[in-house]
Order: sequence, then structure tokens, then C-alpha cells
Amino acid sequence: MSSRKDQHIKHALAYQSPYNSFDEVELIQSSLPKYDLADIELKTHFAGRDWDFPFYINAMTGGSAKAKAVNQKLAQVAESCGLLFITGSYSPALKNPEDDSYDVRLVAPNVLLGTNIGLDKPVDLGQRVVEDLQPLLLQVHVNLMQELLMPEGEREFKNWPSNLADYAQKISVPVILKEVGFGMDKKTVQTGLELGIKTFDISGRGGTSFAYIENQRSERDRSYLNTWGQSTVQTLLNLGELKEEAEILASGGVRNPLDMIKALVLGAKAVGLSRTMLDLVERYPVEKVIAIVEGWKDDLCLLMCALNSRTIDDLKKVDYLLYGKLAQANWTTD
Repeated sequence: MSSRKDQHIKHALAYQSPYNSFDEVELIQSSLPKYDLADIELKTHFAGRDWDFPFYINAMTGGSAKAKAVNQKLAQVAESCGLLFITGSYSPALKNPEDDSYDVRLVAPNVLLGTNIGLDKPVDLGQRVVEDLQPLLLQVHVNLMQELLMPEGEREFKNWPSNLADYAQKISVPVILKEVGFGMDKKTVQTGLELGIKTFDISGRGGTSFAYIENQRSERDRSYLNTWGQSTVQTLLNLGELKEEAEILASGGVRNPLDMIKALVLGAKAVGLSRTMLDLVERYPVEKVIAIVEGWKDDLCLLMCALNSRTIDDLKKVDYLLYGKLAQANWTTD
């Protein structure tokens, strides 16, 4: 297990997405501001509580010594910056009670902690995760293409909807349904709402590609699937009016505060960062990463002021232009 998890980290750091949809969104600035920079408010709300900042450190890893070191660094950054930190899938710890790669409170006792489990796991295992880590929330991830490409992956999927209904009804903390970089389609969000899920991390293509990662681990050449799925911005645009009914979180290819603001303009309640954070803690000491993230908060306020938006909700009124693939997209679903 540790070998596979370490391979995931290695390949995630090596992969460079050939296309990032955030580059095809241009925000319309305001020349006559209504607010002072000090007026800008970064608070947001999702998963049953208020959060001071509209971005968080998203699920990445766990289950190995390398993953433990990464998780501890990320948790220290999150605690210092007041951010939510969500660990990677807890499944390895369910198989190995000695696995301490998720015990980040040893180094960050006051971290705002969430964790993650795959939807293939029945709800009793999800309840064990909540008992073990006492998280503020539980992400339940769907990763169909990754499972299909993974040699040791799941091959039975018909129970996923019933599992999701169980999670919605029986887990004591808020549940987030999360994609893993392929983009969550509108019908999946609709089904999730019907089953009792309110919050969705749509995690689109543009950042880490788990198709690429599994293809690197496989002896078969399925590299033509490395760019499978819908991009993050494409996914946000496709959700349309569901963004009023569901709490949408955006992740996948988010690199900087401008990408975060674009996702918030397109209706996200908050934005998750994975590969960007992984790269930072691999390259720099924790203290420098904290300084970078604190700078992001300042930049978010700066950008919101330039867009005449005092609050995160105000950003939804900002006009924007679409270019390239986004401008040409013609959705055929309803």
C-alpha cells in the first residue's frame, strides 16, 4: 500500500496538465470602486459552518511514511493559517490500525480537520473513520475512471448510489461528495441532492490527473485517457441553477488567488487546492509556505476590491468573458 501511495505523490508532482480552463476566463474589472480594501470580507459558509477564508487544503494522501510527512506539513500550514485541511483517503488506516499517517493533531492540535473515504466503502467503515479522527466533515470520493484504470481497482459499482444514501443519512458530521479531478456532471449532483447530499466538490480536470497516475503505474498503454473528464470551469458552467440549490466547492487546477476568484465568480462557495499545496510543501519549509498562503489572503482581498465585491456572494455578480474551448462549448445535457 505504501508503495502505491508514494507512487501517487511522485506522479502527481511530475504531471503537468496540458490545459487549464481558468486561463480561458477573463474577469471584468471595475474602474470606480465602492469599497475600501479594509471593507472586503473573505468569510464563506458550507458544510454546516462558517469559514474565515474561501479556500482550503484538499485531500491528497495518506498510508505511508512519505504521506505522513506531507500530511503533517500541510496540517501545520492549515493550523497556522486558519484553513480547513482534509486528509487523503483513510482507507489504508482501516486496513492497518498501526498507520499513523493521518494523526496530524500530534503536530497541529487545533487544525480544522476533515478526512476522506471512497464511496465503494460501506457506511459502517465511514462511521469508523469519523470515530477515529473526529473530523469536522467527511469527504466521500468518487473516482470511477481511476478505479477502472487501476490494476487493483474496484470492478463493482452498482452499490455506490445506495452507499451514498447511507452516508447522507447515517454519518454524524457533514458529508461532501467529491470527484478526484474528472469533473462532476450535473446528473450526479442532482442524484446526490435527491439522496440527501448538500455539498459537492466538483474537482475538474486541469490539475492532478489520476488517469495519468494510474497509466504510469500500468503496463498497458492507455495514455489517450490522460485528459479524461471535464475541466473545472466547464464543470462549474454546466451546473447552472444547481449552484443555488447545492453548495458547490471547486477544485482541480487551482494555482493562485486569481484562479480562486474565478471559481468563486462562477458560483463556488469555496476552493480546494491539492497539487499546488503539495508542490509548495515539497519545495519550501513550512514557515515559508505559511507566508505564501497568508499572502494569498491579501491578494484575494485585493482582487475582490478590484471587482467591486465586498463579499464572496458579491462575486457572483461579476461579469466575465470566455475564450477558446469554453467559448465554443455546447452542452447537450439538460
